[in-house]
Amino acid sequence: MIFPRSNLMAKICQVSGKQRNNAKHIRHRHSGQWKFRAPKKPRSQNPNLQIVTVQTPNGKVRLKVATSVMKTQEFASVVAGVRPLPKAWLKKPSYNI
Repeated sequence: MIFPRSNLMAKICQVSGKQRNNAKHIRHRHSGQWKFRAPKKPRSQNPNLQIVTVQTPNGKVRLKVATSVMKTQEFASVVAGVRPLPKAWLKKPSYNI
């Protein structure tokens, strides 16, 4: 099934902009020779994203937020209603392909 690029949901935090990290999976091989060294396969580490519903004076807003951002003081004050929701958080994330 082919999806148009505009409908893809990005795995990016709407608050901090966190996205996937390129890493390597290293398998441990119990040998000392160089030709039998441990292979390193490329893989990606995705951020732990959760969908959070925030109450605003205009209604409810759903945000895709990383769990590390949820622990911050700034995000907690916005959710509690102490600070207004920044306009930058309302933009849908994209990979800008």
